[in-house]
Amino acid sequence: MIAFFVKRFFQAVVVMFVISLISFSIQDNLGDPLRELVGQSVSEEERQALRDEMGLNDPFLVQYLRFAKKAVQGDLGDSYFFKKPAFDVIMKKLPATLELVFGATIIIILFSVPIGVYSAINPQSWFSKTVMGLSIVGISIPVFLTAIGLIYLFAIELNWLPSYGRGETSNLLGWETGFLTADGLKHLILPSFTLASIMLPLFIRLIRSEMMEVLQSEYVKFAWAKGISPRRIYFVHALKNTMLPVITVGGVQIGTMVAYTILTETVFQWPGMGFLFLEAVNRVDTPLIVAYLIVVGAIFVVTNTLVDLIYGLVNPAVKLAGKK
Repeated sequence: MIAFFVKRFFQAVVVMFVISLISFSIQDNLGDPLRELVGQSVSEEERQALRDEMGLNDPFLVQYLRFAKKAVQGDLGDSYFFKKPAFDVIMKKLPATLELVFGATIIIILFSVPIGVYSAINPQSWFSKTVMGLSIVGISIPVFLTAIGLIYLFAIELNWLPSYGRGETSNLLGWETGFLTADGLKHLILPSFTLASIMLPLFIRLIRSEMMEVLQSEYVKFAWAKGISPRRIYFVHALKNTMLPVITVGGVQIGTMVAYTILTETVFQWPGMGFLFLEAVNRVDTPLIVAYLIVVGAIFVVTNTLVDLIYGLVNPAVKLAGKK
């Protein structure tokens, strides 16, 4: 276990170094941050003086080393627009994004597992064929079209649910959440279903295909021959082994949903990191953009490490230290 964490720690350091290098290197292509800071009334001489003061005219390597030295101390720079540390600005928006991802994850689990299992057990039923057809359509539809469709149906036509904002929140151990209020839950439904629509068809098809393959394996055939009950075969022997690759893919995809929240948060005006990132791009707030990319990269690294750990715990045959 210790060897596994040491290995993953060094891998994480390398990955974060690459992410920080790429994130920092693209900032010069995003535009001139002084445009938003000083406007058009400032002379070119004053602009150049301000660029020198901010270190924007320094060589790239000098700028990156200065940034990296501060980053290892937790300082990702100050937002040009908010006049606050970029990391603090992102952390203030992080709970809303994670809340949205958590809501979408719950929906994916609640729907994909039973539907995928049923479709694998009854592949020729009308329900299974309908689900497979709809899943292809679901994968093909862009998330913003799903969001617009849900808003039109449930917010405009039926007037059941709100179409934007986060709603009322309550404080839980310093965490502002909408899960504990009725208004917050109503505001969560549409964006959570929209975000879940990206991954739900994928997981239904993945669980179905994996379980159908497991049901054809020799040990399942042996279990049938022994006269074990179908319920135990399906939900103990088959489902457990079906979930191993699903956990691996699921961990990666959950991390991916953090990045996918950009479109969802934009359509629903959800006050999370994704919406903040688009605003930062429009304002050419490069410290905030770089900080966002690094934080999202760190979420990916942590998620993948946890997935490897869970995979090893679920499947005892897998040795975390890489030994047989």
